[in-house]
Amino acid sequence: MKRIISVTVAVCLIAGVILILSGATQEEDYIKYAEFNVCYEAMDTALSAQLDSYKSNEENIPSWIQVLSYLGAKYGGDFKQYKSADATEIIDRLKGGEKIEDITRDMKYYSYYYQVYDAVLGGFVGSYKEEVSTENGEKQWQEGYGLTVFSPIAKTFPFSHYNDFGVSRSYGYKRTHLGHDLMAATGTPVIAIESGTVEIMGWNQYGGWRIGIRSADKKRYYYYAHLRQNRPFHPNISQGCTVNAGDVIGYVGRTGYSANENVNGIETSHLHLGMELVFDESQKECDNEIWVDMYAITKLLQKHQSEVYRVNETKEFYRENNFEILEGSE
Repeated sequence: MKRIISVTVAVCLIAGVILILSGATQEEDYIKYAEFNVCYEAMDTALSAQLDSYKSNEENIPSWIQVLSYLGAKYGGDFKQYKSADATEIIDRLKGGEKIEDITRDMKYYSYYYQVYDAVLGGFVGSYKEEVSTENGEKQWQEGYGLTVFSPIAKTFPFSHYNDFGVSRSYGYKRTHLGHDLMAATGTPVIAIESGTVEIMGWNQYGGWRIGIRSADKKRYYYYAHLRQNRPFHPNISQGCTVNAGDVIGYVGRTGYSANENVNGIETSHLHLGMELVFDESQKECDNEIWVDMYAITKLLQKHQSEVYRVNETKEFYRENNFEILEGSE
């Protein structure tokens, strides 16, 4: 049976969106402002529909990013209006063979929401193979289809969410908190959410020991901060190296809030996790950076956690099972 995941990629913004949301000219038609307020329930429903349809070998598989973009356009980005019936309706229409281009023809801002949501979630789903343990303790490869990204906290390690994106901070200067805090014990292994390149690692007086990883498609920059004092980073990583989704990259701590290096200036041990969207390289470090609220995303990523083991001699943690993406992901 033929299976289709229809994906529409807009190459530029329609004029209305440019004027209202970015002020860009025809020469600068990349997005300059974006928010991601998709609730966990909507993401879970849309993702489950795509995975279930794929595993059932259905002819038309609803793209979860298309579903969420449709809902974003319908709600004007305000997912406080979310109704499960709206998700069910668009999913059923796509499974029934209707094309997203036809469904959204009169939705002025669908193209904008698709570009934003694809920048946030692109590459999160696809075919993969991973090692699993057999009954006799040996490893074997098993193929699957689903999330190709991981929770930032290793499997079996307890943590809790502290949903404070956008809250004011005063250290150094008054500013907005542009990350999601995951409360966990010092030494908890921190996991690379997505494969990518380590663009920066070292000390920052605000984030303490931190790591910045750029996704392969360059659209997402992940920021992991307040890592452990003295031994913050995994010895296998270095600036410029490539990490794989699910790798241990460092350890939770409470460093930062100090101009002096290696200081525990934070009261409570936790991981500060940030995601910056980059539609144009000029946005990477500027006065109008686009940071995403990761609360709902990290809840979703708890569905896929990286199992780790400890080497007693070095006290370092390593991933238990290898994982490889087999083909292009959505």
